Amino acid sequence: MERTAKIERETKETRITLELNLDGSGKDKISTGIPFFDHMLTLFTVHGFFDLSIVATGDIDVDFHHTIEDVGLVLGDAFDKALGDRKGIKRFGHSVTPMDDALSSVAVDLSKRPFLVYNVPQKAGVGGNNFTSLTKEFLRAFSNRSGMNLHVNVLYGENEHHILESIFKTVARALDQATSFDDRLKGIRSSKGVL
Repeated sequence: MERTAKIERETKETRITLELNLDGSGKDKISTGIPFFDHMLTLFTVHGFFDLSIVATGDIDVDFHHTIEDVGLVLGDAFDKALGDRKGIKRFGHSVTPMDDALSSVAVDLSKRPFLVYNVPQKAGVGGNNFTSLTKEFLRAFSNRSGMNLHVNVLYGENEHHILESIFKTVARALDQATSFDDRLKGIRSSKGVL
């Protein structure tokens, strides 16, 4: 069974084409017009072993918010589509990842009950935009559209780049675990029998 998705979304603010393979090897082709965001999405791809292609254009002359949030929406739609009925997946994932001075802990539940907890120290913006708050908007959009309960806790960190790098790597590693199959599961991992 191929767990892939191709999603296209166009609004007055953004145009996004995204292709995802959950069972990839970490190949990326990322172009959002925001180099720092491209770097974070590349880390996500590599550390989650997802194959991911994103071509996004947006009104980044206004600010980065629309592009970053809309990429989260489209990525969430792609994960939801690629996961299908979610039968046989582990559903839960947890990871802790250091990046120099920063340490992030992430727990996910692919329950179709979206919720985001985002406990991150507020730092100064990078490149004129505050990527700490924009990352929260990205993760909220991603969580809502994918049907993921997502808890991000940065235990400590001083450098914003390191904090955000740790977050993206940790989310990817937790999702790699949660999207993996467990041979013991014959259906959906739920006592209710449905998500």
